[in-house]
Amino acid sequence: MHRPDLQDALRDRDAVLRAFVAPDGTLTGIPTRIRKRLVVLDLLAQEFEPGRRYDETSVNNTLRAHHPDVAALRRYLVEEGFLDRADGQYWRSGGTVSD
Repeated sequence: MHRPDLQDALRDRDAVLRAFVAPDGTLTGIPTRIRKRLVVLDLLAQEFEPGRRYDETSVNNTLRAHHPDVAALRRYLVEEGFLDRADGQYWRSGGTVSD
């Protein structure tokens, strides 16, 4: 399966975010298409400070503010390289850095 490049996926960022993010910042759904999901995951990755470690409860609480299916979001963030995990700790390992 071809995995799109994040920078390529971000070309449609505004349209994807309009379609999947409510004005209050919650997700209206989790995109099934990988290209769109990368855009949403990149947005969620912004919630995690580079260089800081988080326990699973902290990650879940952060994600729960956006969508109730925190297990799926956490798994996608790890699988797509936005977060890494080891020994019950998570840290940001990818995504764009906002100004």
